[in-house]
Amino acid sequence: MKKLLRHMISLSMAFIVMLSTMSFTVDKHFCGSHLVDQAVFSKAETCGMSMKAEDETHCCTNKKVEVEGQDELKISFDSFDFHQQLFITTFTYSYINLFESLPKQIIPFKDYSPPLLVANIQLEDQVFLI
Repeated sequence: MKKLLRHMISLSMAFIVMLSTMSFTVDKHFCGSHLVDQAVFSKAETCGMSMKAEDETHCCTNKKVEVEGQDELKISFDSFDFHQQLFITTFTYSYINLFESLPKQIIPFKDYSPPLLVANIQLEDQVFLI
C-alpha cells in the first residue's frame, strides 16, 4: 500500500512538472464576431473568404493566444529574504515537533494475570451501582 501511494505521488508530481513547463498556442479564426474555428498546436481553418492585406473591408480576423510554460525549474534557495527564512524555520520546527512520541509508560503488573473469579461478589452482597 505504501509503495503504491509513493508511485502515485511521484507520477502526479511528474505530470505537474510536465504541465507547468509545456508551452502551447491556440489559434482562432473569427468571421465578424462569430468564431469559425479554434485549433491547438496547429493553424485554424478559415471560412473561405479572402483576407488580403490591402483589402480593408474584410470581416475575418485571426487571433493567436500563446501560453508560455516555465523555462527555469531550479529555484535558488539563497535568495530568500529574512521573513521567508523565518517562516521556513518556524514551520519546520513546528512540523517536526508534531511527531514527538509520548514517554513510554511503565506498567508494573503487565506480566501478571488477574485472579480467578470464584463467585460474583456483587450478587452475593446484593450491592449494585445505579
